[in-house]
Amino acid sequence: MTPLHPVTAGTAPQGRTVTFALTGACGGFARTLLATTRLTADIRPTVLCDRDTDGVHALAADLGHPADALVTASTPAQVAEATATGRIAVVADIALLSGADFDILVEATGSPAAGYRAARQALLEDRHVAMVSKEVDSVAGVGLAAIAADRGLVYTPAEGDQPANLILWYERLAGLGLDIVALGKSSEYDLVYDPEQGTVSQLDTTVAAPELGALLRLGDDPSATLAARAEAVRGLKRSAAADHCEMAVVASATGFTADRPELHYPVARVSELADVYAHRDHGGIRERDGVLDVFSVLRLPDEASFAGGVFAVVRTHDAQTWETLRAKGHLVSRDGRYGCLYLPYHAMGVETPATLRRAVVEGAAVSPRTPHQYAVLAGRADGDLAPGTELTLYGHHHEVRGVAPVLCDADAVPADAAPFYLVAGSTTAREIADGSLITLDDLADVDPELLAAWQAGRDTTAA
Repeated sequence: MTPLHPVTAGTAPQGRTVTFALTGACGGFARTLLATTRLTADIRPTVLCDRDTDGVHALAADLGHPADALVTASTPAQVAEATATGRIAVVADIALLSGADFDILVEATGSPAAGYRAARQALLEDRHVAMVSKEVDSVAGVGLAAIAADRGLVYTPAEGDQPANLILWYERLAGLGLDIVALGKSSEYDLVYDPEQGTVSQLDTTVAAPELGALLRLGDDPSATLAARAEAVRGLKRSAAADHCEMAVVASATGFTADRPELHYPVARVSELADVYAHRDHGGIRERDGVLDVFSVLRLPDEASFAGGVFAVVRTHDAQTWETLRAKGHLVSRDGRYGCLYLPYHAMGVETPATLRRAVVEGAAVSPRTPHQYAVLAGRADGDLAPGTELTLYGHHHEVRGVAPVLCDADAVPADAAPFYLVAGSTTAREIADGSLITLDDLADVDPELLAAWQAGRDTTAA
């Protein structure tokens, strides 16, 4: 049979081969991971799980896997036979991961309930878990991490997504002793202003915004500039549930929380970040320290994208040091009080092999800290909701119809506040007024296992 992987220089310490199972194997993140691990000799998939098994085979063929390298399996015995002979088992049912041969599960379904069950099953069978499904993490991550810790396993967000990248960046800068006052990322799609046309484009949507031409520089009153920019691009949807969800994951690892439940979402140029995220007393938007936020990148067509990257704003600790850094092109606020250090990328599954090696070979997560439920990703009714309304997930960013995401400090919401991705897939039990925070009593058919996981995480934090 043709070898599954070419031999390359990318090997883990001591020649350890890391094997992984992957759920949501037909998704975009999955493709980037599978494409990358084709280039590594020390990391390989053994089980790929997706309801679309034909799609998995087609994807694998497109990536260069020989046809006989994968086999669809519908029983545990077939899974065992496939992996024992060096093939990759393709399964439609998460239950078939039970007892399969792999070191670590990469959970990428994006489904709160299915992803939770897959992760919990893996941990209880002594497999590590790299969590890509931020929806799962925002509800059950603290509880799953506690299970992992009790069993001497690793539960971690996966590099390549903004939460893990931002947590790693926080750990690096905190380890240098820097005084971090704000953490965040850019939204997924830049706002690209074309000065010749007087338009701004976001992905495949373009709107007229001639007034942006006079707003490309942060004025003497930054808040006025930011307000005018936001008004100029009001026709574009800039907030997403995915952003709030990712910041909820970061909150659990760092203790930083949102300055406001809706997030600020300033329309900012990358060069302005140290000024924009200054304290309000110093001309910025922050009301306090320890803030998480998301900004919308404003750039010209020939300027590089922030590429969904991550940033940290720090207090400058020595004026001469930071003026030296400013001269080298680093971002320092106009008054010299703050600096911004950033990584302008998140490369999806291309980066995830680093997480798999760290977890399996080193027994380490992206952060050494025990996660806690410092924040709650909750939901507010976006309009009046009648009894019996189905609250369904939709779209690329996994929004919930009729519900707006809010990221709240855990001690600022009632104990019965329902997490956003527990709301998803449920039905309203009674009328919920526009703007009301949705509680567990408002919901008729919450997934019992996911609810138990959420409550376990909150109880762990309270203890």
